[in-house]
Amino acid sequence: MTNAAIPMTTAIRMLKDHKVEFEPCFYEYEEKGGTAVSSRELNVPEHNVIKTLIMEDDQKKPMIVLMHGDQQVSTKQLARELNVKSVKPCEPEVANRHSGYVVGGTSPFATKKNMPVIMQKTIADLPFILINGGKKGFLVRLSPNVVIQLLNPKLFDIKA
Repeated sequence: MTNAAIPMTTAIRMLKDHKVEFEPCFYEYEEKGGTAVSSRELNVPEHNVIKTLIMEDDQKKPMIVLMHGDQQVSTKQLARELNVKSVKPCEPEVANRHSGYVVGGTSPFATKKNMPVIMQKTIADLPFILINGGKKGFLVRLSPNVVIQLLNPKLFDIKA
């Protein structure tokens, strides 16, 4: 890990405002590399690297979905849990507008639009997670309890 200066993203501001302990983790970002690249570069299980996905229901209501890096979201199961017709990922430019971040650097913390957060329930069982800090190539290592305390996610089993 490099000792690069911690970028002062809105996510980092929120974590600092809440006096959250976290470890900054930097890696060489690869376009379309996803969590496989970050887990390899940071030498952590891909299961502990959490994807932040911006999705929307059939009414175009956006939501943040958190999933293990090595698993996929079952949009059918998610729609059932939320009692909506369908759920799909937002187009990148729409996701950027909702979150205030750029896809690849989307953090669930301090998003531009206040959105409900849905988290794969098994994430809560991990001893630590790495989640985007609001910039490509920058993750923060912290306890999953931080996500639960700050974002109050709905916990569902939504893995495909």
